[in-house]
Amino acid sequence: MHPEVERDGYGICPKCGMDLEPKTVARESGGDKAVESLACRFWIALFLTIPVFVLSMGKMVPGLLPPEWLSVKASQWIELSLSTPVVFGTGWIFFQRAWASVLQRSPNMFTLIGLGVGAAYGFSVFAVLAPGLFPPSFRVDGEVAVYFEAATVIITLVLLGQLLEAKARSRTGEAVKALLELAVKVAHIVDIDGERTVAVEEVKEGDLLRVRPGEKVPLDGVILEGESRIDESMLTGEPIPVSKKIGEKVIGGTVNQTGAFMMRTERIGEDTLLSQIVSMVSEAQRSRAPIQKVADRVAGWFVPAVILIAVITFVVWTLFGPSPALTYGLINAVAVLIIACPCALGLATPMSIMVGIGRAAQQGILVRDAEAMERAEKVTHLITDKTGTLTQGRPHVVDVITNTEDGEFAKLIADRFPVAVSLDDRAALLSLAAGVERHSEHPLARAIVEDSPEGSSDILYASEFQSVTGKGASGLIGSERVRVGKRSWLEEEGVRVGRKWIEKAEELEEQARTVVWVASEATLLGGVAIADPIKETSAKAIERLKSRKIVVIMCTGDNESTARAVGRQLGIEEIHANVTPHDKQQIVSELQAKGAVVAMAGDGINDAPALASAQVGIAMGTGTDVAIQSAEITLVKGDLSGIVSAIELSRAVMRNIRQNLFFAFGYNVLGVPIAAGILYPFFGVLLNPMLAGAAMSFSSVSVIGNALRLRKSGIVDMV
Repeated sequence: MHPEVERDGYGICPKCGMDLEPKTVARESGGDKAVESLACRFWIALFLTIPVFVLSMGKMVPGLLPPEWLSVKASQWIELSLSTPVVFGTGWIFFQRAWASVLQRSPNMFTLIGLGVGAAYGFSVFAVLAPGLFPPSFRVDGEVAVYFEAATVIITLVLLGQLLEAKARSRTGEAVKALLELAVKVAHIVDIDGERTVAVEEVKEGDLLRVRPGEKVPLDGVILEGESRIDESMLTGEPIPVSKKIGEKVIGGTVNQTGAFMMRTERIGEDTLLSQIVSMVSEAQRSRAPIQKVADRVAGWFVPAVILIAVITFVVWTLFGPSPALTYGLINAVAVLIIACPCALGLATPMSIMVGIGRAAQQGILVRDAEAMERAEKVTHLITDKTGTLTQGRPHVVDVITNTEDGEFAKLIADRFPVAVSLDDRAALLSLAAGVERHSEHPLARAIVEDSPEGSSDILYASEFQSVTGKGASGLIGSERVRVGKRSWLEEEGVRVGRKWIEKAEELEEQARTVVWVASEATLLGGVAIADPIKETSAKAIERLKSRKIVVIMCTGDNESTARAVGRQLGIEEIHANVTPHDKQQIVSELQAKGAVVAMAGDGINDAPALASAQVGIAMGTGTDVAIQSAEITLVKGDLSGIVSAIELSRAVMRNIRQNLFFAFGYNVLGVPIAAGILYPFFGVLLNPMLAGAAMSFSSVSVIGNALRLRKSGIVDMV
């Protein structure tokens, strides 16, 4: 309940009295033991409470008990002997929590339970052991009435409520436990000694692992040899297996399907994606939404107010109630203490948060904290990066243009670079560019190398490589310096680019394609058009965001023409191109200054400042670690449609919390006056403490049941 309270082991929160939540979820968690312990307590309490209830209330049911089959005194002694182990055995945990609340000066629901049960049981014990101490006004037919049944039934019902809550909390961790079950126990290491199977804990970063068809990928890494299709649905929710080849990353816990491959381990232990997911979900489930602070403030004054109302109830009934006035005063005061227990109020927010975050995790939406969940509901503007967010983030060559007629270019290249004699026009230009770009890590350079004919970049190998940041790169192939980069840079280096090629480039840029020019010495050879395909789900996701009155803004470091081309295809009207990381952060701040609630979606290091500044930062799980660490919400699939689901999830959770708070407040607003006896002057109706305990437990069950509805809702699967 209070994340700022930490202990080395399991126990109770000194502030709210609830069980402390583990910071990490294990396959065999202490939460299971808590459920077993509460179940044992409940069944013992129920077994002992039933005869107490029958002895006390059986006379009110015609034919249930033989007339005068047991004297009143004998019945009271049996009730005392059966109720004592219930109160001080199975129910002792409630008195411990009540006493802790007194020591911490933090009154809570257990304070009221302790006072109510203690008053009912204590009064009854004195009535049995020393009836002569009571005045005549306390006697009915010569005997002092006892309320053992109220104390035992209240304990039993509260235990039932706690048991149901513990089971519900245990179920909210099922998503995390299911992820933990994905963890692999053994791996096949390949080293100079051959191949051997070891425990996954023994694997170190950089170790080579072999993964066979049907096996799970042991840890996060990159494929060095072979290719396969891998089922990543357990982590991403995407049912279609993903094709993986050399150089591509694989995630620990996913299932290898068709081919064998060799991988190099890049992350182990707590650094793996699976471990980070478990950690994020566990931490988020323990966090508190701002709306919880309202409930906390209410509970802070509510408990003292209830105690005051109970005292006033006792005094008023004692002074003005019917005979025996003291008995009526005690009964109604105890009923007020019991029915006002703020169990439902304490459960209203955390139960919804825990269930909602667990449900989201199952669908690949990782929420870092509950505050982000609440803020996401109010988002008015979404700023999104282009590359890797709206687009796939994997550029590839879509067109090649040369400065000669068809068939002549290959001859030109062969004359200058004889090793390229067997290549056609497209392959010749790509091979030449790849010979230079194979030294670069730029995404556009990688696209050129990957799309060049296999092995050709090794043949046309560039030496004396030079890179000019933001402009391009060059190298010597044979005796000529080949330059690959922006037109402006080539022109600075003395390369003339004719008007028709400039117009051709502008035409391609209007189609969201980036042109990289290739020149040998001062001669323009041609250009390579590269495109980053738009994700299939981006257009539909943006349409849905607009339908929810959310303004979508694109901010990208790409050029204006390409950005606007992507914007036109997706229906995005406000576009900021050629922006720096600082520019993105500035745009976020300007919108916030106008009162907007801003969500930022991105996947790169350049997005990190804006992700951290926005009210809700949303990182693509396919992006960089810096981006993920800067965001409150991570979409494992790296799919923009997940943003729609995250916002809809936020709205559903907050709606659920408000419903729970309504149940809790409405229950207390109606219940406390009835328990105090407000209906008695008009209808002669009084609330027995035992019925008050049942009503209190029902309110908690209603809140738990309402929160658990989130587990079966379709809020995450809408896109």
